[in-house]
Amino acid sequence: MGKISSTLLKKVPKPVASQALYTYALARSVTFLTQNLSLPLIEFLVTGQSKSMHPKFFDNVKTIYQDVMKLLRQDAENIAQGVYPVDVLAPESPKKFFQRYPRIILDGVSVARRRLGKKAHDFNPEASQYFRDVPDYFQRNFHFQSGGYLTEKSADLYEHQVEILFAGAADAMRRLVLPQLKAHFQNTQGEGLHFLEVAAGTGRLSKFVKMTFPKAKITVLDVSHPYLKKAQENLNQFNRIDFVQGDAAYLPFKDEQFDAVYSCFLFHELPFDERKKVVAEGWRVLKSQGFYGLVDSVQNDDKKDFNWALEQFPVDFHEPFYKNYLQNPVEGILKNQGFGTLDAQIGFFAKAVKGVKP
Repeated sequence: MGKISSTLLKKVPKPVASQALYTYALARSVTFLTQNLSLPLIEFLVTGQSKSMHPKFFDNVKTIYQDVMKLLRQDAENIAQGVYPVDVLAPESPKKFFQRYPRIILDGVSVARRRLGKKAHDFNPEASQYFRDVPDYFQRNFHFQSGGYLTEKSADLYEHQVEILFAGAADAMRRLVLPQLKAHFQNTQGEGLHFLEVAAGTGRLSKFVKMTFPKAKITVLDVSHPYLKKAQENLNQFNRIDFVQGDAAYLPFKDEQFDAVYSCFLFHELPFDERKKVVAEGWRVLKSQGFYGLVDSVQNDDKKDFNWALEQFPVDFHEPFYKNYLQNPVEGILKNQGFGTLDAQIGFFAKAVKGVKP
């Protein structure tokens, strides 16, 4: 991808460009899906037990992948229409990609053992040193992953692991919020705008936002030092990005400082009261007519065909607050806070919810 591809994209008919981008995205998805299929075998070899599968899984495999393809096609169409640039699809070097996969396999062995023993608080000294920096609920191995969100190894493997989990659709799910942002700011390049991403993790969504709004200033905040360090590494090619370690529920910023506040895959990992605090803090630091957006898992009845999968997700992964998340629509939290112009866009396993501060 890159500048040459962007130039070429403008010279070909949009339907042709969209199909080419969709074909590329499908190939990428198949790569991650192939890696996904290897992990249950590893778990069986390590534990001697087959991973539990919901009875409806095999009846819905075709529907699941059709939903992935629908999301990837819409993502390709957004790029072809210029909603966000083709650079969002730029792959990392194949060498880095394939060197990481054996490390994910080895980590999968630890994850399988941790899942078998239901060890959700298994931390090494590197992770434990950060406990004073993070809330109590954060001191756990979400997804049974090694180090939780508190080691350099976890930060290095995380994005790849999430793409494996969602068959290469995770980035496209993150980008669900970009058309909402673009429409709110009337297709500007971000001139004079200041955005904040809370719980930014490794900065993946802010990378896409910066590509879409190259002239905007972005502040990237995360409570995890190792993940924030990884975000700095991932975003070092961009200017006008600040990095702040902090809790999304207690933001170290003045009132009405930002034009947009957004997050990705945060709310389902928060206790209910923390979700409300995070939204209230977002409201406080957001300017009047500012954009508030989040991307997260779909919730009960957002897609009734997926309700069975939502039940299974916390069984397979350590997600202690997920059931409560499913039962309390985030749209209701935003509405109760006072946000208006609510809108939700759904793609595969995720939805992007936006609100506007009056």
